[in-house]
Amino acid sequence: MADLRAGLIGLGMMGRHHARVLGSLPGVDLVAVADPGGDVHGVAGGRPVEATIEALIGHGLDYCMVAVPTVYHEQIGLALAEAGVHAMIEKPLAQDTESSQRLVSAFAAAGLVGAVGHIERYNPALQQARSRIEQGDLGEVYQVVTRRQGPFPARIADVGVVKDLGTHDIDLTAWVTQQSFVSVAARTAYRSGREHEDMVAVVGQLSGGTITNHLVNWLSPLKERVTIITGEKGALVADTLTADLTFFANGQVQTTWDDIANFRGVSEGDVVRYAINKPEPLRVEHEQFRDAVLGKDADIVTLEQGLATVRVAEACIESAKTSQTIAL
Repeated sequence: MADLRAGLIGLGMMGRHHARVLGSLPGVDLVAVADPGGDVHGVAGGRPVEATIEALIGHGLDYCMVAVPTVYHEQIGLALAEAGVHAMIEKPLAQDTESSQRLVSAFAAAGLVGAVGHIERYNPALQQARSRIEQGDLGEVYQVVTRRQGPFPARIADVGVVKDLGTHDIDLTAWVTQQSFVSVAARTAYRSGREHEDMVAVVGQLSGGTITNHLVNWLSPLKERVTIITGEKGALVADTLTADLTFFANGQVQTTWDDIANFRGVSEGDVVRYAINKPEPLRVEHEQFRDAVLGKDADIVTLEQGLATVRVAEACIESAKTSQTIAL
């Protein structure tokens, strides 16, 4: 069977990494790339560098990776759908719910595979957490807490921290718990003099009763990417910077010190940091999308799931503006 013919549009900070992975992915031939600004990072590897999506489509693509700024996702995605080209679009799916819905509808009408590049799903720590939750290691999931903060990424100009970074946490929370958001309440801050928010604090409620809390900002010298999932049997802590997963089990030993027993509610048990395989998340993401295009079983972030994430992100922004809890 011939290799799939792939294209890549957008050769910026993320695009260069997509080029590296696509250029070495078994079963895939990266035939051409595109960016109106040219190949500034020198990642084309001798392949044609086009200026437009139309010229890129002209290379006879089976599928395309879209890594352009968010504001262009709809335009590029609709052109690919019209041309019958499968596509994976970097997160967020589009700049707003309406644009995202148009992309979902276009790809569905054309019978094409579409996916969203929510790469955190493929982090080994979160993959392992999802698996262990499914196996019942936590029992009922009570709460999900995420912290995602660090310095400002110069690559971002067209969206705020909610849609750029917060969408990671919205997606991974819904995915790892297999629940949807039913309400959010949020507060944002504008501290850097930019048009968009650069800090957000969110409280959420999921469809299965799990409560959530998300702190996201890009104004911190401390970089952290932490997800804490607490359930009836203990807590899983995923550090996606190091891809480590640690389980804090509820204790089975009764304490005789009444003051401590009454204060803690649960006693401390064993702590285990799991030894897990750590493949590169971006490569796993591309492997899964390749398999989906080939019609194989694959774990991709569907366009419908990407739409749901954008809808929750917009609800967070609306909540912050109105000081109201937004039902979804």
